Amino acid sequence: MRVLIVEDEEDILNLYAEYLSSRGHRVVSCSRDAKNIVSNFVKCEPDICLIDDIVGGKSTGINAATQILEKRPSTPILFTTAYESIKRELPKHHDLDHKNIQVMLKPSKLFQIEDVMLHMVNN
Repeated sequence: MRVLIVEDEEDILNLYAEYLSSRGHRVVSCSRDAKNIVSNFVKCEPDICLIDDIVGGKSTGINAATQILEKRPSTPILFTTAYESIKRELPKHHDLDHKNIQVMLKPSKLFQIEDVMLHMVNN
């Protein structure tokens, strides 16, 4: 898989990138904020995006996902977050309806994140 990761915590960002790379996936972009999310997405053409709900800068994970899905609506998005409130927030964003979006609550095991990502990409 070609993976784009947006995670504001550098240690978690590095952990995801190192784990996925060690499993044979290609991490095509890593960012601690969503400032350049569209240009990174267009340039890297990932198969899936792994996005923290809380990202650095003035954006949110949901905003980042919305921008990505405007460019390519079929892109799978896996949100990782420590806040269950995202499950109440997502339905308020009708532009995300019927998209390939999943939410995993932190802490999550790395192999579980990879399994969900593989399932999302292959379905």
